[in-house]
Amino acid sequence: MPAVQSAADAGATHSPAKGGAASIAILAVAAFVIVTTEFLIVGLLPALARDLNISVASAGQLVTLFAVVVMLCGPFLTAWLAHIDRKRLFIAILVLFAAANGLAAVAPNIWVLAIARLVPALALPVFWGTASETAGQIAGPERSGRAVSTVYLGISAAMLFGIPIGTLASDAIGWRGAFALLAVLSLVIAVLIAISMPAVRAAQPVAMRAQTRILKSPFFLANVALSILVFTAMFTGYTYLAEMLEKSAGIAPAQVGWWLMGFGAVGLVGNWLGGLWVDRKPLATTALFCVVLALGMAATMALAHHTGIGIGFAVALGVWGIANTALYPICQIRVMKAASGAQALAGTINVSAANGGIALGALIGGVGISSWGAGNIGYLSAAIALLAVLAVVLIVKLAPDAPATR
Repeated sequence: MPAVQSAADAGATHSPAKGGAASIAILAVAAFVIVTTEFLIVGLLPALARDLNISVASAGQLVTLFAVVVMLCGPFLTAWLAHIDRKRLFIAILVLFAAANGLAAVAPNIWVLAIARLVPALALPVFWGTASETAGQIAGPERSGRAVSTVYLGISAAMLFGIPIGTLASDAIGWRGAFALLAVLSLVIAVLIAISMPAVRAAQPVAMRAQTRILKSPFFLANVALSILVFTAMFTGYTYLAEMLEKSAGIAPAQVGWWLMGFGAVGLVGNWLGGLWVDRKPLATTALFCVVLALGMAATMALAHHTGIGIGFAVALGVWGIANTALYPICQIRVMKAASGAQALAGTINVSAANGGIALGALIGGVGISSWGAGNIGYLSAAIALLAVLAVVLIVKLAPDAPATR
């Protein structure tokens, strides 16, 4: 999940840099490739499980590994590398991603593939923690908002379309070819950054003592815990969506990528709706979309079992996609609004919480799919989503008097 700028970078003052528009566009493409590397494997699980002769549940733990590393290492690595010139940092990250994706492309077993996933998981949160701040610095104060939006467009595109595009590429050139393609793209973008991006100095670090006061707020901590629960619900089912489409809905492997593309496309509606409502009622909006998520997942499972592929199944899957995508910005904004100041730190903490939920969801989903099969995984996800709704009811009681926090 993408983060706002790191706490170490918060409050810095920047001046415009030359070559802004091209550099920001390249940074957005870099964001697409980097975040696609994280989520691509969701669409590749059935294929790589068959090729490596392992269960889909075992392959799904690669998602858990990636998320756990991001969760545990992200804030520390971002702070540790905060002094490095941004241009050099991004080039190094992309070269590292190229090497890791190249290793994944030739991995002979799951253990080598796990190493290939571990390495980019260390670098990805560093990119998250610096990309938006760097875009604002390149563009200058008057254009920083538009610049940051452009970078986040690349991240959103990765989450919405990276998985289905990778799945389609996998069908054409194999899952190894999909990772090899990402390796080549990473190198190309590294070269483009080296050629076109100006040197961007690191911002001066800001003391953390005052910002960490938010960790004493029960309301803030409850919102962080809610994000863990919400992302657990989302990724218990979403991690194994490709497997469910194949095994439960009976969709041919060659067509799964197109269904995932549709899932991501309708998610744009959810992204818009979530951003539209969350500012006024963050907790209520979270509860609403958790209910929609539960209904969409349960209906998808029921219709796949009883009617197979049809309009009803497609609509149910679309509802799932809308709620799934909406909850990304909803959780980020809700946690930031729950913090009295230190919003950059709050956003970074939410990223760690979200990745904790992703890891836990992939783990629970793996157990569920082994025990009850792919055709029932959505029911388990829906149950966790309803637990999140109940949690909202309890968290509201901790909310300050300000309506914007409820």
